[in-house]
Amino acid sequence: MRFAFFGDVVGKSGRDGLSDHLPALRRHLQLEFVIVNAENAAAGFGITENTARELFEAGADCLTLGNHSWDQREALTYIVREPRLIRPANYPALSDAPGKGSHLFQTEGGRTIMVINLLGRVHMDAMDDPFAAADRELDKAPLGQVADAVVVDMHCEATSEKMAMGHYCDGRASLVVGTHTHVPTADAQILPGGTAYQTDAGACADYDSVIGNQKEEPLRRFTTKISGGRYQPASGPATICGVFVETDDRTGLAVRVEPIRMGGRLKETVPEV
Repeated sequence: MRFAFFGDVVGKSGRDGLSDHLPALRRHLQLEFVIVNAENAAAGFGITENTARELFEAGADCLTLGNHSWDQREALTYIVREPRLIRPANYPALSDAPGKGSHLFQTEGGRTIMVINLLGRVHMDAMDDPFAAADRELDKAPLGQVADAVVVDMHCEATSEKMAMGHYCDGRASLVVGTHTHVPTADAQILPGGTAYQTDAGACADYDSVIGNQKEEPLRRFTTKISGGRYQPASGPATICGVFVETDDRTGLAVRVEPIRMGGRLKETVPEV
């Protein structure tokens, strides 16, 4: 199976970047499935039904979320109606969070792919154990038995926590990829057990920015420690950043992983077919 995962979409620039580039990428890479982290898609904070629709129309098959899942209040009801929208699986049970933390999808070609969203705990909000949640969700659709591919979106701050999750799921997932920090890392690899891994997919955003936001307000806060207003997404041309994975049809494990970068300011990296 060939699929791709794209990192955090930041505001209109990120949405436009995907709309501009994803349709051609799907054809070029012969992608059977596309996953997009969309927790910053609506003006940089959360997601709405309209912004989700833009991403689906651009070619996304599944949207994952993160620590900004509920910044737009309509997401609390929209996620109940939209099974292609996945929130972190390790919300505390008492939170009664709407929606699901994983979903088993069927591609147009009849193959199955399990998508799991997890939220880290290092320098993040208090959540249930993401490793225990990973076990629970992976057991629902074992790789190579129920699912032809399994993707884990580990949304967290610490690179060590992302790497630990990669090794924890090694051999049980096709891809473990980090999101949240918005900067693509240079460590795309296949782990010893056959799981593709990258610490952070990067963002679909204008990189003439501070992690996708206009530079002035972050600089003000760093230099003066005084807030001058809310962060606003940068509006220049976006670079869309992600990961391309090809799996073995029998085992579901990765045989190829390569970064994707298109458009905007970063050096383009597009896998060959």
